[in-house]
Amino acid sequence: MRMLVFVKLILLALLLVSPVLAEDTHGAEHATEAQAAGHETGMHAEASGDHHSALPPMWLVAPFAILLIMIATGPLFYPHLWEHHYPKIAMALGSIVAVYYGFLMDHGVTSLLHTLEEYISFIALLTALFVASGGILIKFHSTGKPWVNAAILLGGAVLSNFIGTTGASMLLIRPFMRLNEGRLKPFHVIFFIFIVSNIGGGLTPIGDPPLFLGFLKGVPFFWVIGNVWHIWLVTVLAVIAVFVAFDMRIPSGKTVSSEGKSLEIIGTKNFIYLGVVIISVFMDPAVIKGFPSLQKMFHVPFGIREIIMFTVAFLAYKNGDKDALKGNEFNFEPIKEVAYLFVGIFATMIPALQLIGAYAKENAAEFIVSRFYWLTGSLSGVLDNAPTYLNFLAGSLGKFGLDIGTISDVQEFSQGVASPIPGDSNSVIYLMAISVAAVFFGAMTYIGNAPNFMVKNIAEQAGVDVPSFLGYIFKYSIPILLPIFFVVWWVFFNL
Repeated sequence: MRMLVFVKLILLALLLVSPVLAEDTHGAEHATEAQAAGHETGMHAEASGDHHSALPPMWLVAPFAILLIMIATGPLFYPHLWEHHYPKIAMALGSIVAVYYGFLMDHGVTSLLHTLEEYISFIALLTALFVASGGILIKFHSTGKPWVNAAILLGGAVLSNFIGTTGASMLLIRPFMRLNEGRLKPFHVIFFIFIVSNIGGGLTPIGDPPLFLGFLKGVPFFWVIGNVWHIWLVTVLAVIAVFVAFDMRIPSGKTVSSEGKSLEIIGTKNFIYLGVVIISVFMDPAVIKGFPSLQKMFHVPFGIREIIMFTVAFLAYKNGDKDALKGNEFNFEPIKEVAYLFVGIFATMIPALQLIGAYAKENAAEFIVSRFYWLTGSLSGVLDNAPTYLNFLAGSLGKFGLDIGTISDVQEFSQGVASPIPGDSNSVIYLMAISVAAVFFGAMTYIGNAPNFMVKNIAEQAGVDVPSFLGYIFKYSIPILLPIFFVVWWVFFNL
């Protein structure tokens, strides 16, 4: 029964656009994902309005739906097959879309190349953060109890805005589990994913990819923290409060001998590597005015930043503190799983994103704030939240007669533009809704944000009985997060 409900939810989200598209599948034009400023960013999405082509057929969404279903059911019903063959399955389903786009779609090769660049940038950043943070061993010499855990989760939420949700997750998940040794339950890992791996990164462009892409398109760096800090704080505290209610039912753990120290950090030199990774993100004239274009300097269209990140990963591992790596039980299995699964996800979601982009642009005038919030959120939970954010950002700009491809338009939009519809909200509330939903709803599934899968894999290797894909959704995210997100909508966006 649960499986049937899950399939229906996926199909509902992906086929949401079908009533509008059914009439003009053969002749409709579409605006693809907004391309993050220039080819220097390394985090590309197709530029809205850069070119137009016929929409893909609805059936081409099937490989994406099948991949999601197999991710959900594989570990439950055919674990041996899934564990040994998930790379082949992900690659095979991705190849179906790749072949169709490569041979049968106008501008299909361009779409594939953009997606490949996005994937390389995505995996380069994750790999660098994963390896660099894996060489830092943090030991909390304290007792695992609710208020200590709550303080760590709150600190991790703040930290994620400085080193990204991936960096904060990899840095804190192992010490968080060690602190609660003997009392560690699945919900500890799940709430860590909710707060540190997702919601926490909602204050700065460094925190989560959607906000970084918005920054590259023209949203001022401090706009997010200035406009959504109160929503972020209320949401983080609400989720932590629920966590404390869960955790108070578990007996306190035993205190680890501290030898006079409450906190011990081994491998501190890896913080330098983390700093290099974060700095490399901003090595772009589109981000820092006057900064030289590395691509032009080296006469290449793409890849300098990614080379830097992969180099950092290599050096951080080769020169990493052996005690820290051993203490973290460091291995490459978590990043390997993410790399294989997301190459399939990136490829198979191309047609879904294009259909959504067309729908958002063509129907933006009919959208109110609530619709932008719920559509951005629900689709960010099952699609990559960065291009989903860009599609709905482009749609909301179009509603106000602005263009996402023009930085001055995006800046004007973020400062506040009156709606052309009488009684409607101005543009600031729309940008707030899209920004909050894209980041927060990434916590709804394991695939909503890349750190989710990595934390899950690390916990499984540590022997934690983390819930399955469906268990995560039905036991935790729907009953816990969805009511909180509903309250967020009711209080801040139900206008």
